[in-house]
Amino acid sequence: MRRILAVLAVTPFVMALTVADPLIAQDFQKAYSISAGGQIRITTVSGNVAVAGYNGDTILVHGYKEGRDRDLVQIEDTSAGDRVDLRVRYPESCNCDASVRFDVRVPRAVTYNFERISSVSGNVLVEDVTGRLKAEAVSGNVDVKDVSGLVSASAVSGNVTVEIRSLEGAGDMKFSAVSGNVTVKAPANLDADIEMSSVSGSLKTDFPIEVQERRYGPGRSARGRLGAGSRNLRISSVSGRVSLTRT
Repeated sequence: MRRILAVLAVTPFVMALTVADPLIAQDFQKAYSISAGGQIRITTVSGNVAVAGYNGDTILVHGYKEGRDRDLVQIEDTSAGDRVDLRVRYPESCNCDASVRFDVRVPRAVTYNFERISSVSGNVLVEDVTGRLKAEAVSGNVDVKDVSGLVSASAVSGNVTVEIRSLEGAGDMKFSAVSGNVTVKAPANLDADIEMSSVSGSLKTDFPIEVQERRYGPGRSARGRLGAGSRNLRISSVSGRVSLTRT
């Protein structure tokens, strides 16, 4: 009898482990090998997205599900060929307590087309990568550090901070926020037609372009051409500070 009671006492613990295991296993982990110039698209609804360069030769993606209802959300992988494509899908009409954050490592020596790195409710961080990059957040900050290539970044309710190590390739760049600051650092040899504006914030630049204030009403702007003006560079905020300085 004593032996039977001991088994019954242990059984709930074993069952709890069995139930918990699938929740732990739901985290996403995968490696991808795509060619230089391949496309990378990673989007989440709630959660941070962090992308960083490293010395490896494959793209490593970790997706972490968090929150009470994490088992209800799915990480949808439609990657194929030279394209990594990951997004998060929630059930219809679900007021879920769940988020998915991504931690991504890419070979720093390879040029990629980061077609879209975004979060609706979370921060986006990209650092030490090379290529064409579009980073976006709705309710969160976008922070781009030590990148080479062409960059565009935007936030609705959050700050945008960008530091470009070197410009590579042809194409325009745009940085914007609605209720946040936009801070851009670019190489001293920047070649671009520049347009900067802020409706109700300050405007700062150490490049030789003219800053103007409206005679009537709020708002500041700056326009100018550096070098041959080989690309368009637009920097704007509605209610935040705007700055363009040398790295």
